[in-house]
Amino acid sequence: MIIKRIDPVSAGKISGIIGVAIGLIAGVFLFLFSSMFAGAMAHQGNGFAGAMFGGVAGIVVLPIFYGVFGFIGGLIQALIYNLAAGWVGGIRVETE
Repeated sequence: MIIKRIDPVSAGKISGIIGVAIGLIAGVFLFLFSSMFAGAMAHQGNGFAGAMFGGVAGIVVLPIFYGVFGFIGGLIQALIYNLAAGWVGGIRVETE
């Protein structure tokens, strides 16, 4: 079997979904670390709200950011693959 062409929009969707998942994981880590930082700042009386907002915003913003740029990256990669596959014939895949 030879993969001769990849639908760019389909590849973009998959890359976007993967980006959202990675962004969500990164957002959760950002939230956890900012929560620890906010807890330390609460004892000093400043920076608590800003640190907590940054963590919560990370859970929302990072998945969107990673998803959008993952979609764009997947789209561009599929377009370049299709161009290269036209020159060299595609990727040969052996199945059983």
